[in-house]
Amino acid sequence: MDRFGIQFRFLTVWTITLNMIIAAQMLRLSLGRSVVRLDAIVGLVIVMNLVVVVQYWRLIYIDPTLVQSNGPLPWYREYYLHALGPLLMWIDAFLILGAFRRVQGTCFCALFIGLLYPLWIELIIQPMNTLPAGTVTNGLPYPFLNDLTLGGRMMFYSISMAANFVFITIGVGLARFIKPK
Repeated sequence: MDRFGIQFRFLTVWTITLNMIIAAQMLRLSLGRSVVRLDAIVGLVIVMNLVVVVQYWRLIYIDPTLVQSNGPLPWYREYYLHALGPLLMWIDAFLILGAFRRVQGTCFCALFIGLLYPLWIELIIQPMNTLPAGTVTNGLPYPFLNDLTLGGRMMFYSISMAANFVFITIGVGLARFIKPK
């Protein structure tokens, strides 16, 4: 089986799904149909979008095959998924909703997702898939991960987790200067 986990193999799709949930909740808030703000998750989604954008473009500029096992995406899809979509979410989160109102909750959510995603791809996705194939292992969603030893992957996941908290710190600082309407 080479498609187990379908699109939820990719962190980009996890992020897009959370973007949709936050957008729906912002719409409900603006229409007066809810008072639930999901502040901790808003901060998490800002950070996840930033992680996806930074990691994706960093790896694309090194070598597109590090993240694209089936060839390049159409340009409009690539730029929407990894640039415009996140930008629109950041604008909504900072200028409309007000970002980083619950920093402790955001940190907890970032820790949770930072542990859950690697566990998901290492323990469930990888054993159920044979593609993409790498020099060390097979089945992890991004080709470059299949070329890293388990220790190398753990280092990558740890650095990504640390980046979450650096981005939270930057976001909190930015949120102090941007006041929503």
